[in-house]
Amino acid sequence: MTVPEDIHWQATAVTPSQRSDQKRQTPFILWFTGLSGAGKTTLANALDRALFERGHHAMLLDGDNVRHGLCRDLGFSEQARAENIRRVAETARLFSDAGLIAITAFISPFRRERALARQRAGDTPFIEVFVDTPLALCEKRDPKGLYRKARAGNLACFTGIDSPYEPPLQPELHLRTPAQSVADTTGQILAYLQQRGLIANG
Repeated sequence: MTVPEDIHWQATAVTPSQRSDQKRQTPFILWFTGLSGAGKTTLANALDRALFERGHHAMLLDGDNVRHGLCRDLGFSEQARAENIRRVAETARLFSDAGLIAITAFISPFRRERALARQRAGDTPFIEVFVDTPLALCEKRDPKGLYRKARAGNLACFTGIDSPYEPPLQPELHLRTPAQSVADTTGQILAYLQQRGLIANG
């Protein structure tokens, strides 16, 4: 969708760099992707807490939560899912312009939409985090009973059952959660962020 030619970008009096300087942090976008039940929300919340305790300003966008407001008008068709991710990518970019660290936890099953989210981030560091949990384990966990509904034919277009998940080809972080605790995995993410110079050590 293109922007109508009579709509122009309005420059703001405070720049994104001034906002991040005020918060004394580097804004970036952490994009958690993986199957339902993979552990995205659990890890995103643990990381959000860890960053908060280190004095960082972050905001977590969770897949279910945005469906209560920002994306409540969308269904679960492939087209609707693409629009869902587009809106989230735009929101994450706005958060980063405000000097915040944006954390997203979405299945975001299609590479095309994740690539567009990365593109929309512009110069803001974009870190794709693949929470790689086998389908069998996700289905065994089934915290919301969604796999059970999908298997029974009561939930259409469910990722991993009758709709595909396209795993990232070159994610910045590839987390194999069954082999690690939440604390260990969170530590792995923090170590990566420190190595990139996005957060301070300690």
